Amino acid sequence: MKQKNSNLQFIGCIALLLFANPTFSVEKGDPIRGKAKSSTCVACHGVSGNSLIPNFPNLAGQHALYLEIALKAYKNGDRKAPTMQPMAAALSEQDIKDLAAFYASQAPIQ
Repeated sequence: MKQKNSNLQFIGCIALLLFANPTFSVEKGDPIRGKAKSSTCVACHGVSGNSLIPNFPNLAGQHALYLEIALKAYKNGDRKAPTMQPMAAALSEQDIKDLAAFYASQAPIQ
């Protein structure tokens, strides 16, 4: 029951963000372009988004919308991380969508 409530809360938060902030769209990115753009991400997050370093999060299999929201928050400074902010600052809106689509399409290591 706890998991179901947690899922509903997550879905509610995403819906709220979508309606409250029009900069987030439901357009999908291109995972092939995202893979090509991911070369700078590999050092920390691994080739397929499965980090080999415990301090860096795994991106593989994450929801594309979550990844898009996170990257936009790093880019605009709402989410603080000295390593991620300059990386995200250089990304276009389409780059963010494409990277999110690529990492969402990757299989997480169990």
